[in-house]
Amino acid sequence: MKHIFAPALVACTLIAAPLAAQDSEEGGSSLMERGAELFWKGLREEMAPSLQELEGLMEKIGPSMQSFLAEMGPALADIAEKVEDWSRYEAPEILPNGDIIIRRKPDAPESETAPETEDGSTDL
Repeated sequence: MKHIFAPALVACTLIAAPLAAQDSEEGGSSLMERGAELFWKGLREEMAPSLQELEGLMEKIGPSMQSFLAEMGPALADIAEKVEDWSRYEAPEILPNGDIIIRRKPDAPESETAPETEDGSTDL
């Protein structure tokens, strides 16, 4: 009887082992989750050098960019309020004298008439 009991016990443990492995797999992360984690880990490792270069660049130009935005931010916001539809304009051009102009597209619809002042002149 002891000889039959020992092989039966071994057989039961061998059968139960795969079932226990399935239970732990269901409780842990799924195959898709592990694949996604490996994908993001690889992406982070590949992007790390580029992100470090970007961080170094931002340390160099950060202060000058902050001062530029502090000075020009209000003016740019004012322009953005005045222009209703940016698609009506062409790309900005820099003239030889340094001026920057933004031309209206020829096929753009006419805008509302400019308001005139009391003396009849039009502000540009």
